[in-house]
Amino acid sequence: MKREEFEILSKRIRPKLLTVAQKFTLASGVEVDDVVQDALITLWELAEQDYPMQNTEALAIKITKNICVSHYRKARLDTRTSLNDNYTGGTEATVLTDREDLIAIRKSVYASLSKSQREYLHLRNDEGMSLEEIAALTGKPKTSIKSTLSAARRQMLNLIANFL
Repeated sequence: MKREEFEILSKRIRPKLLTVAQKFTLASGVEVDDVVQDALITLWELAEQDYPMQNTEALAIKITKNICVSHYRKARLDTRTSLNDNYTGGTEATVLTDREDLIAIRKSVYASLSKSQREYLHLRNDEGMSLEEIAALTGKPKTSIKSTLSAARRQMLNLIANFL
């Protein structure tokens, strides 16, 4: 793809990418224009590498969504609340106590999961791998991994709700 072709394409799809990014970036607080710019840069880099693009617009939207999800996950990790926010006692717990409590709760909840559920959650949450990457690594179908993760999360939420 030549530079002129890409400029025409980017002008045509930019409004659609802005719409997609606006829907996804509300929770992460990232600038919509930054997300779209990152998506167009990624699309250009793929075009320079002669990446086979059957539907360029669909690929650009997918790239935009992936960038938004990445920003959302990063923002979510950066803004996790501590137990101090809900503490109603006479003094606040220390950061170390919070960390120890969270580790204990996590170990307790993880112990109730099956080996595959723990493995998939570790790969997805701790290692930041996508479903496709986990499927490639484990040799299991993506749908199976997705349903296992969903069941594990549901089980964990029930345990945490009962724990609190």
